[in-house]
Amino acid sequence: MAKLKPYILSEDAMAQAEFYTQVFGGRILSVTTHEQAMGTQNEYKDKVMHMCFSIAGDNYIFIADTMEPLKQGNDIALSVEFDLEAEAVEAFTKLSEGGTVKYPLEMQPFGVFYGEVVDKYQVTWMITAGMEG
Repeated sequence: MAKLKPYILSEDAMAQAEFYTQVFGGRILSVTTHEQAMGTQNEYKDKVMHMCFSIAGDNYIFIADTMEPLKQGNDIALSVEFDLEAEAVEAFTKLSEGGTVKYPLEMQPFGVFYGEVVDKYQVTWMITAGMEG
């Protein structure tokens, strides 16, 4: 059995991880800088080489500071399913701050709440919730 572990490359991994843990609830579990891992003593020494954080319970994301310019794309989206509509609305609202709503969070004909937002870090999130609450 395999587990999917999303890995995000970032221009500011610490700020981005802190943002997501505030949006979804969670915490930063581990951080390793280039200096800690390899003794690097240049402009990259304080950059995040590897970080793990949890969101929305037992969901884990890895993130690192990039060493080269990022090319933002539209080829991937992260999907988070909530049990309650109120939880989905809260996360969607927070992700929308400084971002762009692609599809408002609304009840869909297929029976679930769905919304899509590109956050301020240019990551696309698909937020869903069941009909409860």
